[in-house]
Amino acid sequence: MPHTKDQLPDALYGAAQVRELDARLIAAGTPGFELMQRAAHATWRALVRQWPSATELTVLAGHGNNAGDGYLVAAMAQRAGWSVRVLAVGDPQRLQGDAAQARAEALAEGVVVQGWQAESEMRGIILDALLGTGLSGDVREPYVSAIKAINASGLPVTAVDIPSGLSADSGHVLGAAVQADLTVTFIGLKIGLFTGDAADHVGQLVFNDLQASADIYRDIPIIAQRLNTANLPGLAARAPTSHKGRFGHVLLIGGDHGFGGAILLSTETALRSGAGMVSLATRPEHVAAALTRVPEAMALGTSSANQLMGLLEKVSVLVVGPGLGQASWGRALLSAAANAALPQVWDADALNLLASGFVELPKDCVITPHPGEAARLLGISTAEVQADRPAAALALSKKYTAVVVLKGAGSLIAHPDGRLALCHEGHPAMATAGLGDVLAGLTGALLAQGLDGFEAACLAVWLHANAGRQQGKFGRGLAASDLIPAIRQLLEEQAPCLK
Repeated sequence: MPHTKDQLPDALYGAAQVRELDARLIAAGTPGFELMQRAAHATWRALVRQWPSATELTVLAGHGNNAGDGYLVAAMAQRAGWSVRVLAVGDPQRLQGDAAQARAEALAEGVVVQGWQAESEMRGIILDALLGTGLSGDVREPYVSAIKAINASGLPVTAVDIPSGLSADSGHVLGAAVQADLTVTFIGLKIGLFTGDAADHVGQLVFNDLQASADIYRDIPIIAQRLNTANLPGLAARAPTSHKGRFGHVLLIGGDHGFGGAILLSTETALRSGAGMVSLATRPEHVAAALTRVPEAMALGTSSANQLMGLLEKVSVLVVGPGLGQASWGRALLSAAANAALPQVWDADALNLLASGFVELPKDCVITPHPGEAARLLGISTAEVQADRPAAALALSKKYTAVVVLKGAGSLIAHPDGRLALCHEGHPAMATAGLGDVLAGLTGALLAQGLDGFEAACLAVWLHANAGRQQGKFGRGLAASDLIPAIRQLLEEQAPCLK
């Protein structure tokens, strides 16, 4: 049975791994054409479920196995009494094997097959069966024009396996990509359906394993694990005799002149996410605001790094960077933090100073760059980071021997040992200032409560994204502080304080 969006598997693969899964299925005794039929049936069922009153279908078919799926769906729609047309992009004579057999079946059912032209009319539901997961370089003509025509049509679009032009390995648009309303994908989930540009192109996602047994998946390495409620790290329930000393002491460092709000957002989040004690080192001018906003936090007005030294001996976790700035004040405080043998979260200007070579990253760090910061840390362009986000996240984790949270649509959490996790939750309303400060404070609080860096980062990213999705339902105008009570609620649901 197909999976709905919230029943997707955890394992994420690249194009090469999915091809291997397909080959194993065939080697285990399932003919390739039967697999194509299963894929077509899954697509047809999902399409009809999505648009139950539709009666017209326009299939745009290329010349690979993806096209074969499209021809078989066309035959099914024809048998169901729909008005059906296939527009063949490129030379249909290039079809071979199973795809050629699928085209012959569609023709035998009376499906009208025409060559695609720029002026070709499209009606009803569009089925994108142009290009599959094998695409590596940029899309070329005539496919570019066909993709642009699909996107300009204003018609509902279903993509077979992956929207044409979207990289299965990175979610990057390879020159041009179909913007689908529904994507039906098969055998193994591709990581490119969840990160990079994917959110603008995939639409609702339906998965079908084509009846592959568990043996088919054995020993096939996954690229990443998709985070969900079933596999999230959790905090243990608290004993009735618990006291604040058992749940860590987080020190948050930042808030130079003009940036005092950033460190206050981090501080309030750390407090509301369960840290036993929270201290704040910021400019003396910001202490009054801190005591008003978060009276539970111990606020230290800090003019020089020397004032930090006594406090660094008493705390268990540092969060450094929100509102830190890159002037001499921030540099001095960052140097002090870098010399402290404590688990740390570095964000914002701490990362910019790290990228500049001013300081070295200590051990046991979690760094939380957005794509621009990631680019500076790697010495490449932001476009290069976004062109292959999984590779960038892993490269950062190895370069700095740190757990890396690469923020953005389809956030990635990378460990130096090669583990990669992905969170595809969130909401466009989260495109606003201050959310990174909230994430940094949340991650610090989870570290303080005993999770290791990778666990804390995974749980923090999931809580943050789902709080944003929850609050984003109210629309534009989301403020970063809106997430804090939602995070607290989600954390309690995921890891109750009492058994």
